[in-house]
Amino acid sequence: MSDIVLQIDGKQVTAKKDMTVLEAAKSAGIHIPTLCYDERMEPYGACRLCVVEIEQRGWWRLVVSCVYPVENNLVVKTRSEKIDRIRKTIIELLLAHAPDAFELVDLAKEYGAGRNRFEKEPSFCIHCGLCVRYCAEIKQKFAVGFINRGTKREISFIPEIASKECWDCKECFPLCPTEALQAAFVLARAMSFPALDYDANVKGKQGQILIRLADKKQICSFRRQIHS
Repeated sequence: MSDIVLQIDGKQVTAKKDMTVLEAAKSAGIHIPTLCYDERMEPYGACRLCVVEIEQRGWWRLVVSCVYPVENNLVVKTRSEKIDRIRKTIIELLLAHAPDAFELVDLAKEYGAGRNRFEKEPSFCIHCGLCVRYCAEIKQKFAVGFINRGTKREISFIPEIASKECWDCKECFPLCPTEALQAAFVLARAMSFPALDYDANVKGKQGQILIRLADKKQICSFRRQIHS
């Protein structure tokens, strides 16, 4: 299979024919932010943070780098005024759903995004799909999925499957960029055993998540304790 030669941020990059622009950039040590990409799974293109500009026939246009295939002589810009403005807006929209997510807070600092630009709708889930795809593509258990559509879309564990498969697995937990997944799992577990009060401490990426579900109320909340 012949290699593809393209230019990313002025650097000549050699890539395999089946690579995406994001994969080619990563192979060359060029950082492109993303919240929904995992090399073990099929590209999804949900978060749109990996947007880049490409030049074709003298015209620049925006593409999502995690799903756009490499091409010979392709010219790519991973940072520009337009790209940064788009990423800033995306981050601000996501912060309305997960205002305390560590990865989003770090990205907000990098791109100068404000945390209060949009009205807060704290679902904590940003619909990256990492947990759903991991469970389906890697584990093939289908214990978690999306429910509803549009602004009401959210992740939900299927209690009948989750109660059997997830307690000893939890491999999807570290993938969650907002750590909302842990709360959703506790909710599903409690729905499987509604007579019980349930408290749980689960390890997140950067701290301990304390989750409590009230007896017979299908409502769960969680808070973080940061450990130095």
